[in-house]
Amino acid sequence: MIAGNPFPEADYDRWYIWQMLVTRDIEAFLSQDWAMVADDFINGQFTGIDGCHSDNPDDWKFKFPDVEPYKVEWLKQAESFNKTEWAEDPEAALYRVTELLDIEINNNAALVHKKFRGNMARADGQKTTFNWQSLYYCREVNGIWKITGFTGYIPLVEDSAKFSSSAGKQVPENSSQH
Repeated sequence: MIAGNPFPEADYDRWYIWQMLVTRDIEAFLSQDWAMVADDFINGQFTGIDGCHSDNPDDWKFKFPDVEPYKVEWLKQAESFNKTEWAEDPEAALYRVTELLDIEINNNAALVHKKFRGNMARADGQKTTFNWQSLYYCREVNGIWKITGFTGYIPLVEDSAKFSSSAGKQVPENSSQH
């Protein structure tokens, strides 16, 4: 079963952003058809940061100074994805591993949290794991939401309450930050 838009059409801005970043993106990706999403970007104002699947911002790369290099990478990934033989319906699986529930709108700008979580079964018995998030920056232009940039491929960090207190660095007792 393919997930539907969690935002009601009455909440048009969030509904539209979800349609753009989930439905249209998945359909275009599976079709390897950039033309389906080309108008979703603001050319000349787009910037994209590749988090390189690292939680350390020092490792992140400014790979996409405008839309064109992002288009090239997106098409490369779409082609690779579509060459893979999947043991399940790839469209349904992409909807299953994609989560977009957090859209913060401030006037005519939006910060959108898109998360990828889960596995897709390949025909060879292996699995492809999705475990990252992308932050999209959007702006409403003439009543239509557009993408102005993103910071993507950031490791997905689960709720910190799920981690044990022994994980990570320990702070010495009575220490403080100056």
